[in-house]
Amino acid sequence: MNPPPVLYLEAVERRYIQGEATLVILHGATLAVWPGESVALIAPSGAGKSTLLHIAGLLEQPDGGEVYIGERATTKLADSERTGIRRTEIGFVYQFHHLLPEFSALENVMLPQMIRGLGKSEARTRARELLGFLGLGERLQHRPAELSGGEQQRVAIARAVANAPRILFADEPTGNLDPHTANHVFDTLARLVQATELAAVVATHNLDLAARMSRRVTLRDGQVVELG
Repeated sequence: MNPPPVLYLEAVERRYIQGEATLVILHGATLAVWPGESVALIAPSGAGKSTLLHIAGLLEQPDGGEVYIGERATTKLADSERTGIRRTEIGFVYQFHHLLPEFSALENVMLPQMIRGLGKSEARTRARELLGFLGLGERLQHRPAELSGGEQQRVAIARAVANAPRILFADEPTGNLDPHTANHVFDTLARLVQATELAAVVATHNLDLAARMSRRVTLRDGQVVELG
């Protein structure tokens, strides 16, 4: 028996009112993502990629449809319950790393674990393991300003998966990096997905990186469309 998808968007609707006009961003968008699967979301700027990620990641409510994390419907949950799911089931990586500048790489990865309630010693151990896996074992005590752009983004990935989420959303995670560094960051992300059975949805303009992912989808007329 096949496992259920980690993420299932069912006929999601999202529209914005601009003056007297209605701007339809998502119109019946449907997407399923399974454990260990990486999905590239490729679409022009303004097509709704970030909106889709925000709704899938429970940062924004849809105007219609349903968002399932595992087999749990989420749109009618209280804000506190949605926050709890985000904290334990979902990780985010953005184009800008948003690391805390006054803390070391190790501390940046420890913090979300400690906020969740993990003890300092356990959080430190897991942070060391994650950063080591991502090739940053020698950079644990460096602050963000002392790290390269690619290193900073790998710390951001480690922080995003520190609480062992089931799904990772990444919005142009290599957009600020040169091609060589982008390739290295993508490789570490792909290894992480493969090693942990994490599911990942990555919005990207980089077609070379997208071609190496499990599946590619785009947004067309507000719907998710599979690409070859």
